[in-house]
Amino acid sequence: GMASDRYVLTCNGVSVPLQPTGIVGQFVAGIRYRAWQPPSALHPTIPVDSPLTFDLVDTWNGRSLGGCQYHVVHPGGRSYETFPVNAFEAESRRLARYFRMNHTPGKWQVTPARASIEFPFTLDLRYF
Repeated sequence: GMASDRYVLTCNGVSVPLQPTGIVGQFVAGIRYRAWQPPSALHPTIPVDSPLTFDLVDTWNGRSLGGCQYHVVHPGGRSYETFPVNAFEAESRRLARYFRMNHTPGKWQVTPARASIEFPFTLDLRYF
């Protein structure tokens, strides 16, 4: 039931190009970002975009209604030595990287996303 003229999903303050899936009220999008910067990186000048902060913004009021934050790695620095033994353990490891808090509260304006020629339905955070 999201009105596309009123509500915008943002990632790190940039609007995400949502595409309808054919099911009413369901959308999908892709986000290209830099997770970390190893010493042997091909592009040492592109900064790291992690953690990703998602907000649902009401454009009529200019306020974030809520959101979440996604960390690429465990925020406490935990590194697992073994693969997950089953799907439940894998899902719990993924859920440990999402936080329902730390979104961007308050009043602000959304930066429109640039359309990419290569991937028109993907937000590319390298350019922001």
